Amino acid sequence: MDDFLAARSQMALSLGFHIIYACIGMVMPFFMAVSHYKWLTTNNEVYKHITKAWSKGVAIFFATGAVSGTMLSFELGLLWPKFMEHAGPIFGMPFSLEGTAFFIEAIALGFFLYGWDKLNKWFHWFTGVVVGVSGLASGILVVAANAWMNSPAGFDYINGEYTNIDPIKAMFNDAWFTQALHMCLAAFTATGFAVAGVHALMLLKKQHNDFHYKSFKIAATFATICALLQPISGDISAKDVAQRQPAKLAAMESLYKTEKPAPLLIGGIVNEENKTVKNYIEIPGALSFLAHGDFNAEVKGLDQIPEDEHPPVAITHYAFQIMVGLGTVMMMISLIYFFILWRRKTILNTKWLLKLFVFAIPLGYIALEAGWVVTEVGRQPWIINGIMRTIDAVTPMPGIAWSFYLFSAIYFSLSLIVIFLLYRQIKMVPVLYKSSNIDQ
Repeated sequence: MDDFLAARSQMALSLGFHIIYACIGMVMPFFMAVSHYKWLTTNNEVYKHITKAWSKGVAIFFATGAVSGTMLSFELGLLWPKFMEHAGPIFGMPFSLEGTAFFIEAIALGFFLYGWDKLNKWFHWFTGVVVGVSGLASGILVVAANAWMNSPAGFDYINGEYTNIDPIKAMFNDAWFTQALHMCLAAFTATGFAVAGVHALMLLKKQHNDFHYKSFKIAATFATICALLQPISGDISAKDVAQRQPAKLAAMESLYKTEKPAPLLIGGIVNEENKTVKNYIEIPGALSFLAHGDFNAEVKGLDQIPEDEHPPVAITHYAFQIMVGLGTVMMMISLIYFFILWRRKTILNTKWLLKLFVFAIPLGYIALEAGWVVTEVGRQPWIINGIMRTIDAVTPMPGIAWSFYLFSAIYFSLSLIVIFLLYRQIKMVPVLYKSSNIDQ
């Protein structure tokens, strides 16, 4: 493994692990706040038990997210010094604000975890809300920095020099809103389906108690609403990418030739050497509509882009297909869920629906990872789109492969620890939070 591949692999691995921890840390406090609010307004002890159980999960993921996020910060300087040298002064503001949000989240989480029966009950609830809001703000600020890499703004690039730097304009670049919206909905969808699926599994195992039933309803509500909103943000993102990064859109759809109108391809096997796609389903004019809102619009293909600026088409295309495909599956489960509620049927008596949620436990995170592959691989060969190539930003320091192996071991160890702690938490629920069975 050469140093360039090792650096890219290490960054990909780090982001792949951290994004899961970060999303759960962003979303779970909102689930926790809802259950806490229900306890305060109904005095139902089950909601208090749910809040306490979820707060322990939030603490676990906050700790692991802090570790993996800190490692990522070091990796930016270690692996991509040229990038940080030039880009740091421009998009440093969102990273600085993210650090502030992180500290607020840590302080609020401390108040919440140790404030039971010590603080005013509504102030205690408010500290939990602050954990969620600051965590969400932290995620949005990091996405704003990533969006800047896709849509550089806030500076003038003249003769290789970065001048007239405007950090505010850099942070609120053209891509930040669409990426932040899409990412936040994805985080709520993925985490909601995962949490609802775990509680659905407990219900299928005949642990039909209020604890799992009420937990399932809270998580499933967040998951299904966001899953139905996700296609809207996807459409906004597609139109934005078509304007700013036509090469990425062409790679996502494996569009080697400019077409008017352009079809949407579902599936397909890409041959990058021959620049062809086989075994796909074609929807005429659909890509033109998704990209430009017009079924007859022209969509720029890779034939109009210099070959040395082409992203890896196969990886980008397959990742995009996985993201959209799994998003569609979760959207269909959401529609079924609301149909069952509309028919006023008891969820517990609809075991096949619970099994669908169990099946969907990993789907959101797989789609999330695939979406980040589309974002990062689809931008190649640029680390700053149109300004700096990835290969020009990598460190000249040798031995990066060893760093990759070390960091891989750390991340896998963290994952094993998290899985063990969560498994223990779930197994202890019947012991710590006894609740009566619901009527069958």
